[in-house]
Amino acid sequence: MSSLRCISLRRLLLPLVAVVLAGCATSPPEGISSIAPFDAARYTGKWYEIARLDHSFERGLSDVSARYRQQADGSIEVINRGFDSDKNDWREAVGRALFIGDTNRASLKVSFFGPFYGGYHVVRLDTDYRWAMVVGPSRDYLWILARDKQLAPEIREQLLRDARTLGLSTDQLVWVTHTRSDG
Repeated sequence: MSSLRCISLRRLLLPLVAVVLAGCATSPPEGISSIAPFDAARYTGKWYEIARLDHSFERGLSDVSARYRQQADGSIEVINRGFDSDKNDWREAVGRALFIGDTNRASLKVSFFGPFYGGYHVVRLDTDYRWAMVVGPSRDYLWILARDKQLAPEIREQLLRDARTLGLSTDQLVWVTHTRSDG
């Protein structure tokens, strides 16, 4: 292969490889630590998405929830569900979460697409496991979750303060509405 063709091929492939690898990052963002101790059994069950930083895979969805279920092999099944008003239908994605290291620390990697994993790090968690704040592999990913469809105003404000302290863009949060019954 000529050196010119090789250089052109590298210019084309290197950005693609960088994007793929960035999409597979699993570590928490620098300066952010996940919760420990963490009890996966208490975390399982249904959570409602209260707020999120917007991404294409959830764009336009309302009534978003996540259900976590422990599996015999130690993984956690993840079922994300939301209502797409443009299609007037529910969308659902099923994935698998694995602990990154110690199962006593709330740092996991989640995959909805085969071998590609992204980080899932619980960085704030109610002692009764009633609400949680989760970040992804970068500060571009943030979810506020709760066992109920709404959070008390004082908890919401505390989580927003905590998110800002961690360098997360709370002014760009999408506040999720929950008006439908999801059966």
